[in-house]
Amino acid sequence: MKSLEPDALPKDWVKSRHHRNFPAAITELVTKTLAITELEVRKLRHDPTDLFVRSVQPALWLLIFGQVFTRTRAIPTGHLHYLDFMAPGILAQSVLFVAIFSGGMALIWERDLGVIHKFLASPTPRVAMVLGKSLACGVRCLSQVFIVYLLVFLLGVKLNLHPVAILQVVLIVLLGAATFCTFSLTIGCLVKTRERMTGIGQLLTMPLFFASNAIYPISLMPDWLKLISHLNPLTYEVDALRGTMLADSTSIYSFGLDCTVLLLTLTGLTLICGKLYPRVAM
Repeated sequence: MKSLEPDALPKDWVKSRHHRNFPAAITELVTKTLAITELEVRKLRHDPTDLFVRSVQPALWLLIFGQVFTRTRAIPTGHLHYLDFMAPGILAQSVLFVAIFSGGMALIWERDLGVIHKFLASPTPRVAMVLGKSLACGVRCLSQVFIVYLLVFLLGVKLNLHPVAILQVVLIVLLGAATFCTFSLTIGCLVKTRERMTGIGQLLTMPLFFASNAIYPISLMPDWLKLISHLNPLTYEVDALRGTMLADSTSIYSFGLDCTVLLLTLTGLTLICGKLYPRVAM
């Protein structure tokens, strides 16, 4: 009797079978992605203090750096006070740091514990594993929204508190966190030790931060840095946050373009990371 293994079947039949099952495959991907997300978010219950520890860095930037440079007026920000201009950038920075250090580091930690091997042995799609962790990172970063909003409100920043604007901020934070978490996961698939991942994370976060419009306008940058800034996804995250978070500001590129850039970057990194994911167990 002829074998019915997939390799022995006609290619046209296999393609048509996959085509017919495409809606089911999408449903399975979404379901398993949400399952991984729920599993990752549940970990917060075991260490809720991590959310408050992460609030120290944005508080220091806003209370010290922001207050000093607001008084010196050394950086021209148009009609915006410097603290107002800086607030969305600090929110984006705190999201970046959480995403970079919670993505790849957690992946290597789970590999050392043997958890990754169990996931890879399951029928869960690799892309679902990546997206689940990335979305969970976005949920984790929502605490940064609350903390930064509270701080800047107390400091007198003119916030746009319209419900639609707040939902747009949440969307951008989720997209930004997922993008940089996927980037961190991709690096985590390639490196072998937590020490090396920590070094690479520190090496990447500051250039990404300073090569964006987080704490100064792009117009002040030299031409070579302007080019890097336009290629930096953090620039578009900050631009979208600045246009939606503040009452007296608009985005440079438009909210739609900012979301599109982040979504395309997330899609590309997810596909790359999905291909590299099995390397974690090697």
